[in-house]
Amino acid sequence: MRFFIILLFIPIGLFAQKSKGKAKISNGQGTLFAYWGNNRSSYSKSTIHFVGTGYDFTLKGSKATDHKTPFNPSIYFNPTKLTLPQYNVRVGYYIRKGYAIAIGFDHMKYAFTDKNEVLLSGTIDPGIDTVNNWNGSYSSFPIVTDRNSFNYDQIKGLNYLKFEFIKTDRWFEAGKNNWFVASTNLGLGLGGILSTTNFTFAGKTNTTSSSYMTGLAFSAQAGVRLEFFKHLFIQSTFSGGYMQQIHVPTRNNEPNAIAKQKFGYTSFDNALGILLYIRPTNDCNSCPHW
Repeated sequence: MRFFIILLFIPIGLFAQKSKGKAKISNGQGTLFAYWGNNRSSYSKSTIHFVGTGYDFTLKGSKATDHKTPFNPSIYFNPTKLTLPQYNVRVGYYIRKGYAIAIGFDHMKYAFTDKNEVLLSGTIDPGIDTVNNWNGSYSSFPIVTDRNSFNYDQIKGLNYLKFEFIKTDRWFEAGKNNWFVASTNLGLGLGGILSTTNFTFAGKTNTTSSSYMTGLAFSAQAGVRLEFFKHLFIQSTFSGGYMQQIHVPTRNNEPNAIAKQKFGYTSFDNALGILLYIRPTNDCNSCPHW
């Protein structure tokens, strides 16, 4: 993530090239943009499949929430702690007027709800779970989980690394040299999931690292961007999509211990960003009329 952070704070002068007679259009070809923001997310119910030594079972109807870091200026405005809350970061480039490609990283958090009312199906060998006393074969058996004895979450990171295609339209311009512009963004995204997982079961708790991808995701988004003085903007974006985690390690010392699930999600984020005109091109408004 250092790559994204560096891009956000590099002085504009290092990128911007003065091109006499070239119009600076925020959604024009040759414009680079970057932003950083914070998000809130929500998730649909899912069926989570757990496999490991001595057990193979599913929990149907599993519910989860995000895990918002309480607002604290020493966290949200501290450059060394920017990655602790849920955040979004983007770097993109307009390949032609109104159309951009971008690479992004959405750091969300997935927290398995305590007192989750789920249906247990599958098999658990006798002696494996002496805490909950789950053992034998089950078929849609109703249970209520307790966080102290069973938990599955990714509050240290349900990370969506994605590529996006974005369409930007400018709807309103005001002030001298159009110092204020209101734009809208529509986009599609596709990428992989990197996750750090906490798993508590059968009297053991493990935390696995996000060293490799655990699944795939796709998404769509719609947002409003308010631009100021041609270089700064604030943006609000609503997005939603589908995630499928096909191989989530749950035990560090058991290669065969994994979880699988698929679910829908929605996310809302607010961000602050910059616009850099590295290869400005003439807009049609500045073209001669014959």
